[in-house]
Amino acid sequence: MSMFGDGLDAAVHKAFTRPAPKSAPAQMRYLVKQYKGTEAVAQMLRISQRTVEWYVKDQIKKPRPDLAARLEREVKARWQPQVRAKARKKAATTGGIVIDTRARLGYTAIGSTDQDRIRHLTVALPPRHSARLFEAQEAGASERELQEIAAEALKEVYFQDGGRRAGSLEEVRFTDVEHLEFDL
Repeated sequence: MSMFGDGLDAAVHKAFTRPAPKSAPAQMRYLVKQYKGTEAVAQMLRISQRTVEWYVKDQIKKPRPDLAARLEREVKARWQPQVRAKARKKAATTGGIVIDTRARLGYTAIGSTDQDRIRHLTVALPPRHSARLFEAQEAGASERELQEIAAEALKEVYFQDGGRRAGSLEEVRFTDVEHLEFDL
C-alpha cells in the first residue's frame, strides 16, 4: 500500500465533479469505452475477454475482491482527467496542499537533536512543495521518495517557519506514519 501516493490521489479525487461508476458492470463498460474494446481491458485486468463481455452485458455483477479493487483503481486512474489535471495545477501554482499527519517526527540540528516523538501536524504546504510531490508521483517516485519530499517540506514550513527559526536544522525524520491525509 502506498500511503503517500494514495493520499495524493485521494486529495485529487475530491475535486471530481461527477462520481466515478460504482457497480462492476458500469466500471467495465467505462473501461471498454476508454480502451476501445474488450481485449485490451481483459489484458489490463488479467482476466479473459469473455469475462469482460459478461460484465458489460450485466451477466456477472459481483467480482472477486481482488478484481473489484483492480477495477476501481483503473477506473479512478482514468476518471475525469481534465478535472484531475486542473486540481493538480492549482495546487502546484496557487493553492498549495494541506498535509494532516500523525507520525514520528524529529530533527537533527547543529549542536542538538530533538528526540523523535509522535506528533499530530496539520500544515499548509506552499504550491512549490505541492508541485514537487505531484511531479515526483507522476514520475513514478517510490513511497520513500515521496516521504522524503514531504519531510523536507515540513522541515522548511513547520520546523523552520519559512526561515524565521531553526536555521541550523539539518534533517527532519518522518517515520512510523499512523495517519496521513492530503487536502487541496
